Amino acid sequence: MYCGNQPVLICQKVVPKINEPDDQPTTETSNCTDNDDDADADDHVDANALQAELGPQPLTIMKARQFLSWYTLSQNANVSSVDNNPALHPLWVRCDMSDPAGTTWFGAETVCMGNRVSGVKLYSVTCKGSTVDKGSLITLDKLKQEHKKRHHPTSMAIKGSARFNLFGSTVVENTIIESQSSVTVDFKWSHVESILETPPLSSIATLNIKVASMNMRSPMYEMYRELEFLQSLANGLRTGETEWVEPLESIINVVAFLLHLFLKITKPKTETDIFNSFLERGDLDFVEQLWDRMRKSVTSYQDIGDCLKLVTEALRYGDIKPWIHRDSSSSLSKLILQSYHQQIDHVSLTGVTPVQMLLEMGLDKMRKDYINYLIGKELTTLNHLCYYLSTEVDLQEQVIRLRKLHHLLEIIEICTTFLCLPYDRLFLLTQSCLQHYKTHPYDEEHEFKLQIKPALISHFYQKEQPVLWGAEVSSGHGSREVRTSVQLSDRPLVDHVIFETDYPNETVNGDSETLAFFSTMVCCSLVSFA
Repeated sequence: MYCGNQPVLICQKVVPKINEPDDQPTTETSNCTDNDDDADADDHVDANALQAELGPQPLTIMKARQFLSWYTLSQNANVSSVDNNPALHPLWVRCDMSDPAGTTWFGAETVCMGNRVSGVKLYSVTCKGSTVDKGSLITLDKLKQEHKKRHHPTSMAIKGSARFNLFGSTVVENTIIESQSSVTVDFKWSHVESILETPPLSSIATLNIKVASMNMRSPMYEMYRELEFLQSLANGLRTGETEWVEPLESIINVVAFLLHLFLKITKPKTETDIFNSFLERGDLDFVEQLWDRMRKSVTSYQDIGDCLKLVTEALRYGDIKPWIHRDSSSSLSKLILQSYHQQIDHVSLTGVTPVQMLLEMGLDKMRKDYINYLIGKELTTLNHLCYYLSTEVDLQEQVIRLRKLHHLLEIIEICTTFLCLPYDRLFLLTQSCLQHYKTHPYDEEHEFKLQIKPALISHFYQKEQPVLWGAEVSSGHGSREVRTSVQLSDRPLVDHVIFETDYPNETVNGDSETLAFFSTMVCCSLVSFA
């Protein structure tokens, strides 16, 4: 609703402490001021809990207008007592919607000429509850008239915007199935002709992609479970405690696998059920197959130590000469290479050493899985993956970087299998994600952006209702530009007022009925100081 790009001051009603007497009047103040109350810690905890429960609280319209008057006076250089004061940050005051217009916010920001404050812009945000009657919504002509009434412009520009949900929560038999992943698309275009018009194919379209890694419906879910086991081993090394998952196989299967190699010393053939997932590879070497067996069966540090002891003893006595990839970097792989020359270092399989060796095996194997996919699809090069594949950092950091790669593949998977995006968009998205995660922490709440042509996804949105639709009329230039806008949304855009409605929006995508819209209007007045 607000296009500013600087910090703002938010003014709202202080939530009273629950230990105040009922007959004690509660005053309305701004939470922008310092609180010098010396109440004890329990009172602060109770007050914080109550405030969290109630959420932000609005002021009355009269009190909000008073704050805006003080703000305006403080910035007017014609008032001698405030001459040469620096410009304040914009002020926004929550309102209780008690006036006929239904005002939910008042705002004010300074307009400057050089270092001098020459005026203020005053904003009002008004809201209406949801309705399915599109005839009751404001028309473009009325929006333009509202702008002309305030500003008397010689010319005006009008822009449209819209947001559609492409992927996320679904409705099955009137029940919402929530999803932590979502893909929305934002449109921006000029020359709006009617309220709620479908964005034209000439629009600028941007995908907003947020993906959670624990979706059981994802083809990546088996890989996610493998990564979770890897993470549990890393946590065990860090904290000394490991959460063991229910085994998918008996530890006997690992022993049988090893005995088979003892009897038949050949390059092991990968079984089709060992890694039947989105990233299936057919060239798993001995260490990778051993990792896959062990992650599905071990339930204690003892299990890990026993298995690795069996392998190292077999290597030492020449019972097996297994095949491994040339670029393998785990400790066990190095022992296997040494066994080719009948020279094996002594390894004490005590303490955390077996867990560390198993963790290295998993890191090595999963890195190859991701390389196999990304390079195979020509989405990146090894040079661009150096940061994620480095073994020069400690094991904990290696796991973090592997999680980042996994998150990237989750994103690519949705854009490939669901949106069917072409190669050039997938390549650009891959590079963007790789660059982002080099300098940012792992975050499944982060929305990755990707600009696309609307024609690529037109079949997703052209017959759907938007979850957000807006029109904006503007005039003037620079700091004196003023806007009047309306936003129609499937849920309220204000969080401090409760809207009563008979039209719950529990519809998504093709299962929707007629969508009910909340209406939010933002008007701006420019006040110049003489």
